[in-house]
Amino acid sequence: MHYNQLRLMKITKHLTDQAVLSEMGERLARSRLDQNLTQAQLATDAGVSKRTIERMEKGESVQLTSLIRILRALDLADKVDDLIPEPRLSPMALLELKGKERRRASSAGKPEEDAGEAWSWGE
Repeated sequence: MHYNQLRLMKITKHLTDQAVLSEMGERLARSRLDQNLTQAQLATDAGVSKRTIERMEKGESVQLTSLIRILRALDLADKVDDLIPEPRLSPMALLELKGKERRRASSAGKPEEDAGEAWSWGE
């Protein structure tokens, strides 16, 4: 049995922020180890400091850009779609929008040309 299957903690809204950070850090550490990477190697691949990797794996707060870089280096960036799914419109909202799609540009909001002097090429 694989280590990841032995210990599973579901991240729910009932966990404290610290518990979520700790679980995320442990999961990222396991992913790093599964790929046989040292903290230093991951730091280099992600373009962050080794200290950032250490802090993240301990469940300490890190910058969001650092997390994105680390996810990318671990080939996990596509999982952000699962974390924050794209909003979907309800069927009623889709019906309300149907037929209201813009089909052409309007002249409203265009600056008025000076009626006294017409501009042309070559003058």
